[in-house]
Amino acid sequence: MFRKQPNKPQSRIDSLIGAGTKIEGNVSFTGGLRVDGGIIGNVTAVAAQASTLVVSEQARIDGEIHVSHLVVNGTINGPVYATEFLELQAKSRVIGDVHYNTLEMQLGAIVEGRLVHRSSEAKPVELKIAASKPAG
Repeated sequence: MFRKQPNKPQSRIDSLIGAGTKIEGNVSFTGGLRVDGGIIGNVTAVAAQASTLVVSEQARIDGEIHVSHLVVNGTINGPVYATEFLELQAKSRVIGDVHYNTLEMQLGAIVEGRLVHRSSEAKPVELKIAASKPAG
């Protein structure tokens, strides 16, 4: 009757962009990245590996995000693509479309854009049925 709750990803952090730090340009990473500062550019994780991006309350990212696991409590201005798990905490604000597989959204989180579940992105399959000739 009740579906099993998905396991939250482990938040192993390998890199940190500290508060007061501003990066202009695209950021590519593996493993875990925590952002407490600002990024103007796209943030992309290596596609073949599990990745975690944590955007803290004081952080701001202006650009596209492509990761497997994403935890947001700050501001993102751009489209978000979380292939596995997305957690929008109470002070998060996302301005752009959000593409996700599993979503947890807390009271107070704001999304100014579309919420798009990954399975709904699949293109419909067109079935062609061949008519058989009557025997005769």
